[in-house]
Amino acid sequence: QVQLVESGGGLVQAGGSLRLSCAASGRPFSNYAMGWFRQAPGKEREFVAGIGRSGGSTYYADSVEGRFTISRDNAKNTVYLQMDDLKPEDTAVYYCAADASWFIRTTVSEYDYWGQGTQATVSS
Repeated sequence: QVQLVESGGGLVQAGGSLRLSCAASGRPFSNYAMGWFRQAPGKEREFVAGIGRSGGSTYYADSVEGRFTISRDNAKNTVYLQMDDLKPEDTAVYYCAADASWFIRTTVSEYDYWGQGTQATVSS
């Protein structure tokens, strides 16, 4: 089992920044690729960003490419999502997830463990 706890959400104006954190416990953190997903009201959960086990590879959804940065610190068992130049359409509950795959995957069903989510709200 892997337990994931997100933090760092909040309310910010358009153009502002937020940094989300996800702390992991349980099985060795470096055994998992990590992903960030988000879910807006009335919409399906969607992939935002992913990072490989060592942190050497990353992948982003087109909608956040160039504005968001995913990183991880395996010594601290933590994955981060730096969100810059935020837009109202980025408003959602953000979830981190762990995947035992060697690759970065983008489908919700492929991830093994999920956090409880943290709300990020961007006002116009």
